[in-house]
Amino acid sequence: MRRVVTGHDEDGRSVVVSDGPVPRSREFTSLPGWVSRLPWATDPGGPFSRAGEDPTPKVTSLLPAPGGTRFIVLTFPPDTAMADPAFDPVAFDREQRADSPGIAELIEPDGMHTTPTVDYGIVLQGEIVLELDDGHRTRLSAGDIVIQNGTRHAWRNHGDRPATMAFVLVGVPHDGERA
Repeated sequence: MRRVVTGHDEDGRSVVVSDGPVPRSREFTSLPGWVSRLPWATDPGGPFSRAGEDPTPKVTSLLPAPGGTRFIVLTFPPDTAMADPAFDPVAFDREQRADSPGIAELIEPDGMHTTPTVDYGIVLQGEIVLELDDGHRTRLSAGDIVIQNGTRHAWRNHGDRPATMAFVLVGVPHDGERA
């Protein structure tokens, strides 16, 4: 996956300051086919960098604070990968916690989770199922978008090919909080 970042030169003109692979990208060894990428992030109230410095090395939580954002791209292998006898859920959890601090701690054993965010998701490749806590399932395919409003959900790949989704997470105040 290629990431192009723009910024400004010393005269204030727009320029490309970075063009290359997403530097914060991880292919999990505990679950082949699971790939997590963090192309960009912003903190609440912070100004954007005119020089286009990469903020991702400083990110300590993939869960953005209210007003912050995280741009995450995930590739989900088929669910059958987790049924493989070689799959080690403890090792996968360890990798998740190292790669996705802030969010990994919220993921339940069955994959369900709730985050205090509004998530804009788009299926880039493949097909995936959005499962809600009432058991309702919605099949999504390449080009489909989903707006996830802080609801409890899980992603299921019932197909035989990987599915890739891009998400922009926007941190929102918890009920009763003000931004």
